[in-house]
Amino acid sequence: MALFGELSDHLGGAVKRLTGRGRITEENIEETLRELRIALLEADVALPVVKRFLAAVKERALGAEIARSLTPGQAFTKIVHDELAALFTTGTNELNLRVRPPAVLLLAGLQGAGKTTTAAKLAARLKRDKKRVLLVSTDVARPAAIEQLETLAGEVGVGFIPAEGDQPVAIAKRALKRAQAELVDVLIVDTAGRLHVDDVLMGEAKQLADVLKPVETLFVADAMTGQDAVRSAAAFGEALPLTGVILSKADGDARGGAALSVAEVIGRPIKFIGVGEKMDALEVFDPKRMAGRILGKGDIVGLAEEAAEKTDKGEAEKLARKLRKGKGFDLDDFRAQIEQMFKMGGAQALLDKLPGAGKMRAAAAAGLDDKMLRRQVAIIQSMTPRERHFPAVIDGSRRRRIAAGSGTEVREVNQLLRQFQQARKMMKRFKKKGGMERAMGALGGGLPRGF
Repeated sequence: MALFGELSDHLGGAVKRLTGRGRITEENIEETLRELRIALLEADVALPVVKRFLAAVKERALGAEIARSLTPGQAFTKIVHDELAALFTTGTNELNLRVRPPAVLLLAGLQGAGKTTTAAKLAARLKRDKKRVLLVSTDVARPAAIEQLETLAGEVGVGFIPAEGDQPVAIAKRALKRAQAELVDVLIVDTAGRLHVDDVLMGEAKQLADVLKPVETLFVADAMTGQDAVRSAAAFGEALPLTGVILSKADGDARGGAALSVAEVIGRPIKFIGVGEKMDALEVFDPKRMAGRILGKGDIVGLAEEAAEKTDKGEAEKLARKLRKGKGFDLDDFRAQIEQMFKMGGAQALLDKLPGAGKMRAAAAAGLDDKMLRRQVAIIQSMTPRERHFPAVIDGSRRRRIAAGSGTEVREVNQLLRQFQQARKMMKRFKKKGGMERAMGALGGGLPRGF
């Protein structure tokens, strides 16, 4: 599901309709503001947040900022973008790790919000930043949660402290002592959750905060729960000195109202956003770039950063050297580009970060999705090495054999071969223009045309 897809389509559409007018008047600004109001409320944004946002946009839109602009439509779009970003900007979104180690990060939230998975994702991210990390769970009411965190700690390759039958405060004290002894940089503490806010939950969280004195107390909010996430965030904010929010399961919520509301309601910044189930699917939250994504402007900077982090530079350089020597781009190379895409979160994750994502989502609905890409990989794997290196030999009988071997239809084999030929032409153009290195560097090896 697209990140904030419905919200993006509605907001982007309303703004685009206004910018397409011959001139901008107070009347059509009011009309657009009504459309924005409907879009935000349908996206489950809290009413007080909607009112403040629209008031800020209206004040600027009816002022000199639009009247003096030579491009009033673009000026209005900028106003909406700026005010949308302002909703998210309630303080720095960077983790405060500039303290004497260990820096303690305390994760709080309701049961089912994704705290345990988020703790492991955060550990994996900090490990990539060369930090020594320890994980511990104080959720003694749910042994399965402790076992899950231990499994995830092993998966991401960080230390884990078992509960050993202790109570939450005792576990926390022992974890802090071990983190100090082992010169750990960051101790991440996963706390207990409840199905709803109650005095026992809050009392336990307060005790842990008193003992651990965390530099960051992060509320993990489930984006899919909408206004319930906002209400629980407000309750936790009253009980604990929250320093920020991690929005989990954002890839499963096309509306996005919780994201727009939580930071504004509790006055704390969103620091990270979970965009998938994999351990690397945790993005740093940037207000301006997120506002751009919501308005359909994409996030090219974020895409480039993700490419630099997740793609295989060795494979990209290998392909560049191969093409420089005059060796053709073959189906093995094509498959490698598809697999690079999966490393970056799949087709939908890439589409969300490209400008004009709304139109691209229509393409995704028509078949450009991870399921189709996996079928294409299966088709290529069903070919012989000679067929992958010399696709011209693939005649009708070979196509039928490949389709049968990959569990697909001949038309899908034909479609794959057409897309491969388009990709090969693109690679030849880059080679002639001397742009192969730029292409490889831009997206960690490049993406096949049509993707």
